[in-house]
Amino acid sequence: MLNALEVFTTVLVGVMVGVEFSVAFVINPILNALPEDSGQLGRAHGGRLLGAVMPVWYITSLVLVAVWAIAGWHRPGSGLVVTAGALLTVSVVMSILLLVPINNRSKTWTPESRPEDWKEQSNRWDRFHYVRVAVIIAAFALLAAALT
Repeated sequence: MLNALEVFTTVLVGVMVGVEFSVAFVINPILNALPEDSGQLGRAHGGRLLGAVMPVWYITSLVLVAVWAIAGWHRPGSGLVVTAGALLTVSVVMSILLLVPINNRSKTWTPESRPEDWKEQSNRWDRFHYVRVAVIIAAFALLAAALT
């Protein structure tokens, strides 16, 4: 049963990493290259869609890692799992303090209602997101290593 939890948790975190990586390095660059207001409208829509899904995904991942760490405390690799959990905690705290406030504003923007500094706010979100992606990649790598 613990093996199934380990694999499921690793896959869940891995897919989350893939989604967040694609947002950072595929989706947002595509949206940024669109003409006129299309990119900003796309980012607002993405903020609404992923803003509803990702909090559940992050918290579920963190809870599963915590369960894995507790249930597998006696097994080799438990330190890696605990460290991965700490990194996922950092990513959740970063999200709540840095990324969610910007996302909550930007998901309501339209070309008529957006603030003058909307590009700067979007760029700030992107910079924080790059750091968060690096943190969750490290957590995923630790979970994968703990499986071996």
